[in-house]
Amino acid sequence: MNSETIMTMTYVAMKTALFMAGPLLLVTLIVGLVISIFQAATQVNEMTLSFIPKLLAVGAALVLLGPWLIGTMVDYMRQLFTGIPGLVS
Repeated sequence: MNSETIMTMTYVAMKTALFMAGPLLLVTLIVGLVISIFQAATQVNEMTLSFIPKLLAVGAALVLLGPWLIGTMVDYMRQLFTGIPGLVS
């Protein structure tokens, strides 16, 4: 195993993590932006008003994206485990 193999494995792991976290972070960003605009327009400065909708939106996104997230992780793990024999030699 050389440094190029390690760097490739690290790159694939980071790319997979970004693909999995990206949609959830995007949902949180959009909901937070909408709530912030609502708070600025109505001058309501309640901290829980931004937390609860984000929590519900991420929960809904996890329910909707769950099969895709699990499939992505299973594909990554399968690729990782099938590559182990090639790393030994």
